[in-house]
Amino acid sequence: MSSLDFGLSGKLAVVTGGANGIGFATAKLLAASGASVAIFDLEREDPQSIAKQIGARGFAVDVTSRESLDAAFAAAGTPDIVIANAGIVAEADLVEQTTEDWERTLSVNLTGAFHTVQSAARLMKPRRGGAIVLTASTNSYDGEARLVAYNASKAGLLGLVHTAANELGPYQIRVNAVCPGLIRTRLTERHFSSPEVLRDYFRHIPLGRGGEPVEVAQACIFLASNLASFITGATLFIDGGQMASKFGTWTESSADFREGRWHLRQE
Repeated sequence: MSSLDFGLSGKLAVVTGGANGIGFATAKLLAASGASVAIFDLEREDPQSIAKQIGARGFAVDVTSRESLDAAFAAAGTPDIVIANAGIVAEADLVEQTTEDWERTLSVNLTGAFHTVQSAARLMKPRRGGAIVLTASTNSYDGEARLVAYNASKAGLLGLVHTAANELGPYQIRVNAVCPGLIRTRLTERHFSSPEVLRDYFRHIPLGRGGEPVEVAQACIFLASNLASFITGATLFIDGGQMASKFGTWTESSADFREGRWHLRQE
């Protein structure tokens, strides 16, 4: 049996929000798979130094600025792969959500992704090929409390994915999304440091635990690779089965919560 060919060697991959978390894990895995990687992130995230750690190039980019993105793409070159991952979150009750935080969240998460896809697509279309992967969320589908701006922005990404897949398909550019659940990143570390929070949250995850950035990165690599050559306009959940578990999976009658995850008892 021949080995699987991801077809990433020599490809130019751009990762927005690539200096930490899911973005960095994806950039690192792309580089390890033979791709030439460009990390786009804010100057304060020091993308140049972070990129050097994996033999990549780093560019200071603000995805809310079309001029910033266009300049970075011009410097990095026409991409074969784009991972539109940059995102932020701001918590507030619906009635207390400030207009400022609402607009900032949508500007980064949704408009920033639009700018990224549009800017990249204009360069990619003449090549008649490529892959774009957007980081959406399980929150694209649910209404988790205190996250109205985040939820709305992530739901909007699915409309962007479907439309871009439809319009770019004739140019053989595939557009898909990953929908992570609770993943251990800088933004979620406070949740992972609270066993009581995890105990209740993980009741609703069939695999009984949270995810790691590399587990999302692996899904991104798949969707960007030749192995997904007939997949476009799709969303892939990386959530341990959370979206399949409406009423919860785990109870103390059959399992124990220890070391940050649920464990089924021996029968």
